[in-house]
Amino acid sequence: MEPFFHPAFTAWGSPVTWLELLAVILSVAMVWCNQRQWIAAWPLAIASSALYGLFFWHGRLYGEAGLQAFFIVLAAWGWWQWFRGEAGHALPVRRLSRRGWAWSLGTVALGWPLLGAFLQHATDSPVPYWDALPTVASVVATVLLGRKLIENWTFWVAINAVSVSLFAYKGYWLTVMLYTAFIPLAAWGWWRWQRELLDAPA
Repeated sequence: MEPFFHPAFTAWGSPVTWLELLAVILSVAMVWCNQRQWIAAWPLAIASSALYGLFFWHGRLYGEAGLQAFFIVLAAWGWWQWFRGEAGHALPVRRLSRRGWAWSLGTVALGWPLLGAFLQHATDSPVPYWDALPTVASVVATVLLGRKLIENWTFWVAINAVSVSLFAYKGYWLTVMLYTAFIPLAAWGWWRWQRELLDAPA
């Protein structure tokens, strides 16, 4: 794996490794497919998560690294959900219920400080709570995406905004550009799914 950690080029004084570059390319392809509800999004998610898991572990962002491992499991689940998640048929786009909102926001509110405390005491992470927030929220957003709940895009807008500042702190400038681009892409994903909801028969 060592060649993948060699710099491909330098951006704003920080080296961009081949590993980061490949992970970025696969991540963009994944979001593009998610917007269009193409099943190819899920194998791309598995591949990009595996690469980013290695990348973040190397950079001591253990929450983000662990999140990528969980993403791989969730991607396999989401793959199946999109195929056969609704009584043996492909899932339709739908909205989150009040109970679903309470579960989603409550999970983030409880999980963030718990994971932050764990990272603070069990690892040498320089930013345990900052790392923990997008980690926990991303788990919730991925579950919503797997169930084709349109609110997953709202979560991704907020997660990507927090992640931009985290990765800028680490000097991961290519990933900063990726997550900055993810913000309007998530808004566009919401718009595409909203159109499908409005066009769906009552």
